[in-house]
Amino acid sequence: MTVGKITISKLFLYRHRFVIGYLILAVSFLTTLFVLPLIAPKGLSAQEMESAVTSSHTNLSSIGNGDLVDLPYRTLQKYSIAIFGLSNYSIKLPSILIGGILGILFVLLLNRWFKNNVAIIASILTILSSSFLYLSGSGTPLIMIVFWPTLLLWLGSKIQGKKSPKPLYSFIFAICLLLALFTPYMVYLVAFIVIYAIVHPHLRFTIKNLPKIPFVLISLIACGGIYLIISGFVKNKLAFWDLVFTENFSYTQFFNNISTAFLPFFSWSKTVESTFLSPLVGLASLALAIIGLISTTKGFFASRNSIASYFTLFSVLIAGLRPEYAILLILPLAILIAHGIRYTLNKWYDIFPKNPYARIFAILPISIFLGIIIISDLSHFVFGYRYNPAVANQFNNDLSLIQKLDNSTTLLIPSFTPEYNFYKLLEKPKLIKTNQPNIIISSDLPKTSSVTVASLKRYPKPSKKLQLQRIITSPKSSDSDRIYLYTVK
Repeated sequence: MTVGKITISKLFLYRHRFVIGYLILAVSFLTTLFVLPLIAPKGLSAQEMESAVTSSHTNLSSIGNGDLVDLPYRTLQKYSIAIFGLSNYSIKLPSILIGGILGILFVLLLNRWFKNNVAIIASILTILSSSFLYLSGSGTPLIMIVFWPTLLLWLGSKIQGKKSPKPLYSFIFAICLLLALFTPYMVYLVAFIVIYAIVHPHLRFTIKNLPKIPFVLISLIACGGIYLIISGFVKNKLAFWDLVFTENFSYTQFFNNISTAFLPFFSWSKTVESTFLSPLVGLASLALAIIGLISTTKGFFASRNSIASYFTLFSVLIAGLRPEYAILLILPLAILIAHGIRYTLNKWYDIFPKNPYARIFAILPISIFLGIIIISDLSHFVFGYRYNPAVANQFNNDLSLIQKLDNSTTLLIPSFTPEYNFYKLLEKPKLIKTNQPNIIISSDLPKTSSVTVASLKRYPKPSKKLQLQRIITSPKSSDSDRIYLYTVK
């Protein structure tokens, strides 16, 4: 491509434009990811507190007891809390790390299926979106419902496209299939993949031509997965039920769950009471996805198109069982957005097939378009989780306030409440020493006098032994009085 006397293809910025673009994306994404607990959401949700308690009880005997639900994530979160102590960051750290890997997987997957110019734009719109950032900053196993399908798709693309795939990829694929079984409803995806591999002639040929040692190892892994499922069902039917279905299922509840699940995604005009910030999908991204969907109708049965359709249907089905799992929709949306970008760029280049000025001129509107989407999405994410009452009130910053109390303060919490088990984790020793005070968690008043007592609510029993010192408040729209400090007479 030549403009005047300048050969654009020889310019440094042009030759390395995609490398520079991916580097800028990587720095922006990783920086945003690791400051997530500082920007939004401000605090912890009830689901995150429950997840921390469940993870703290995870141990090696969990497998033997059949307690397999989200075991890989629970193990990561358990050791994160054990190393760094109970804090907003340690609870969210597993999701942040997995979110970093997931972002890389999105880039690799889109780069494998689309050209560099399309892949980098679609990657930016996907991994810097409010939905992806929420998923990566939530201290719950919710991120695994997106992580496993994306990882399996990328590994599958590395295996399927070659006559003789590397045994290492096949081995890792089998390991990931096994680990995916610990995430609720992934058993259906695994079953579909296994059936598809048996029915598809190319994949069947690939499996037959694997070297003997990897084939034996993969077979052993598959048998191990089947054994875990059967033993889990025998030892803990309740946990097994959580992996494959839902209790008290009814068709009415199924359709109500679907409505509840997808309302935050596409609700632009009304407030939705949820930990999901509505809308989770911006209008510009949705428009690109619709363009991508329409543009792929002719090649519907091509692998990328059918995968997007299958995962959209799968997202709807599992959302009917558990509404928060509708977040899986961001995977097919990423694929459709890439299709929409490819179609739009191709149409632009078709108008000016031999005009280099038109190709250069397209950089300006594309850059402005991306900048507006990214800035508006980040602003929506940060300020929405802080100031939208319907969402902000789903989180509290009590843990941060408690960690600023004086040393040896007794925190009074009734033992029958969920908060008691959560804050009891503050007493557990941690491997890395921090400046956090030693907080004593108790459900009874201390017998000694002249000690400081804190309560998350005004002490319910009138007592002459307690003298109110001060009230610690939170900048929330409701329940701003968070901690009551007393002195025991």
